[in-house]
Amino acid sequence: MPDVGEGLTEAEILKWYVQPGDTVEDGQIVCEVETAKAAVELPIPFDGTVHELRFPEGTTVDVGQVIISVNVGGGAAPEAPAAPVAAPAPAAAPAPAAVAPAAVEEEAAPQGRTPVLVGYGVAASSTKRRPRKPAPGTAQAAPAAPVQAAPAAVSVPEQLNGHAPAGARPLAKPPVRKLAKDLGVDLTTVTPTGPDGIITREDVHAAAAPAPAPVAPAPAPAAIPAPTSVVAPAAVVSTDTRETRVPVKGVRKATAAAMVGSAFTAPHVTEFVTFDITRTMKLVEELKSGKDMAGLRVNPLLLIAKAVLVAVKRNPEINAAWDEAAQEIVLKHYVNLGIAAATPRGLLVPNIKDAHAQTLPELSASLSELVSTAREGKTTPAAMQGGTFTITNVGVFGVDTGTPILNPGESAILAVGAIKLQPWVHKGKVKPRQVTTLALSFDHRLVDGELGSKFLADIAAVLEQPKRLITWA
Repeated sequence: MPDVGEGLTEAEILKWYVQPGDTVEDGQIVCEVETAKAAVELPIPFDGTVHELRFPEGTTVDVGQVIISVNVGGGAAPEAPAAPVAAPAPAAAPAPAAVAPAAVEEEAAPQGRTPVLVGYGVAASSTKRRPRKPAPGTAQAAPAAPVQAAPAAVSVPEQLNGHAPAGARPLAKPPVRKLAKDLGVDLTTVTPTGPDGIITREDVHAAAAPAPAPVAPAPAPAAIPAPTSVVAPAAVVSTDTRETRVPVKGVRKATAAAMVGSAFTAPHVTEFVTFDITRTMKLVEELKSGKDMAGLRVNPLLLIAKAVLVAVKRNPEINAAWDEAAQEIVLKHYVNLGIAAATPRGLLVPNIKDAHAQTLPELSASLSELVSTAREGKTTPAAMQGGTFTITNVGVFGVDTGTPILNPGESAILAVGAIKLQPWVHKGKVKPRQVTTLALSFDHRLVDGELGSKFLADIAAVLEQPKRLITWA
């Protein structure tokens, strides 16, 4: 299982596109996995025949575990001399244990070179699998011969000629090393309990227990569900007729962790403005029938996004981030505009890169692509990184407004409420007008009340008089 999301520790296998006996080619998609950030399709980097699928669909697998075995060269494993493998083994001893991506495992050549899916380098052999709660009745049994032969082939002590060299680096996966660093645990003092002498997360926690080390951040969010997102049916585990328990994992787990971290790190302030958006609604209808926007999706969110970009230009300090480590405010001279999207896998916030430089037709095309990709579950991790400002449209659910929580790493977020026909004083008379409410939450460490108020008022002013899209741009 490769690390497809910059340091993520696990992924769930959503779907296999191949079965044992199928022929695969270099670059062919073999499975789809879901990380805490997105669903990702994994290609195979060689030609061969599928020998074994190590885990069934619905299984959560740690990064570094082998998930598929493929026979290359028509099923015959290429022979490799022992010397090239044995020579670098002492210097690169941690590699097989620290990282073991989805790769080919060859029964006849346990010492052969193992290709990998992503940039982990080359492991001398595969690691022993450890399934995590496979779905009942779906586990695929491995042939007896490979299972019996695997321990002898992958044993780390045997690769080190029967013993670990003095001063050797402890065997642990990268996420475990990071956990140990966060907890202040010296891995050389930890007794490993994992297969082949690998230090596990439990070993690190056990070693940290007697010391006044901080609690590891990863387990905490798992106890905090995010009740607003939709969970795929496969993730639901019913215990009886009165309760249903849903595992907290994937996108939901990441969202919970991010929101808890944001809520208890950044001091949130929320301001509201209610205004007449009738002229903008009329402009939406005019643009729909115009030639300039032919074939493009035009809706209120498009003009709201454009109004936000105009307001950012007039108040650039709103587009910033707080760097806690450096104790600095980072002003961003670009706008990566995030749009919160509700999907069957949970809440995703992909962003439009350099939205500030796009014309209205370009922004419309970008919004359409962003939303459709998110709803199809094809949003990539890269599309959700680097955001500078976020819009969340709660009005589509008929909600008047809300107090949104900041997306981590950003200083402000705008909630758009429902647009409703209401009595409104217009030109000295009470008339029915289209009215909406915007809510702006911001980080009070770097955005004070004056800046937040000016920014929010500018957005409302543009939407009340959309001609300002031209005069203020």
